Amino acid sequence: MRIVFFGTPDFAVQSLDAIMHSGHQVAAVVTVPDRQAGRGQKLIASAVKKYALEHRLPLLQPERLRDEAFIDALRAFEADAFVVVAFRMLPQTVWAMPPRGTFNLHASLLPQYRGAAPINWAIINGERQTGVTTFLLNEHIDEGSILLQRSTPIEPDDDAGSLHDRLAAMGREAVVATLDGLANGNLHPKPQEPQDTLKPAPKIFKANCTIDFNQPAQRVADHIRGLSPYPAATMRLADPEGTVTDFKVYQVEIEPACSHTPGTLLCDGKRYIKIAAKHGTINILSLQMSGKKRMTAEEFLRGRNITDWKLA
Repeated sequence: MRIVFFGTPDFAVQSLDAIMHSGHQVAAVVTVPDRQAGRGQKLIASAVKKYALEHRLPLLQPERLRDEAFIDALRAFEADAFVVVAFRMLPQTVWAMPPRGTFNLHASLLPQYRGAAPINWAIINGERQTGVTTFLLNEHIDEGSILLQRSTPIEPDDDAGSLHDRLAAMGREAVVATLDGLANGNLHPKPQEPQDTLKPAPKIFKANCTIDFNQPAQRVADHIRGLSPYPAATMRLADPEGTVTDFKVYQVEIEPACSHTPGTLLCDGKRYIKIAAKHGTINILSLQMSGKKRMTAEEFLRGRNITDWKLA
């Protein structure tokens, strides 16, 4: 089939590459316009654009998805199907265009974790299983009929980074299998089954990143894993003079509960940084002080005495 691919970040590149190496043809790629970023406010191209340019694929970067010129250009490719991976919500004039439909790859087992950050929230909420879903787009976000699903366990040492990479690899296989099924006519959409409780996956904001050490230790650890390595869970420490420093926390392990009040900083000044939580103690293995590089706790403590610091 002839495909137009819609996508933006690295996660989407895996699926685009898989289609390129399948029996299907990528007629064009749609991605976001270049955005200014960094201290110099340089224009940065999306990962999908970089891939498209490297492989000399026709490329569209519309500011507005309802723009008539964009709609006309899209229609001219005469695609059989559109594939969407980590892109914006499409208007009906776009997703209803191809005869074989438009499907999206989502990094959860729908209907659970609809939204922008399914990988993060699955780990944050302590799930033991997740996966990927391909589904037909409709007028509601992540609510279309399911085409195909693949599942994987969430391992105790998984963080958002490792799970992202595994789901991206699973996703590339699922996208090609979905295209094959649509082409052969042996893949039949099934409505998403109602469930008593739906867990959402909204966009992660700064407020979601603050660590609450009053929570049970396992929940604290899941929160940190679910935000590592990006955007990263955060904590603030204050020295005896009251100067506050921000930290990102990337990797921890849970140790048995201690007699200290949750939120108490425990540090020997040389090897470990631990913070008491409910029903356990959080041993911080990897962190980053504001303005510095990521370090192990032992590396951070060299030349720094934080034994008298406290959570701010």
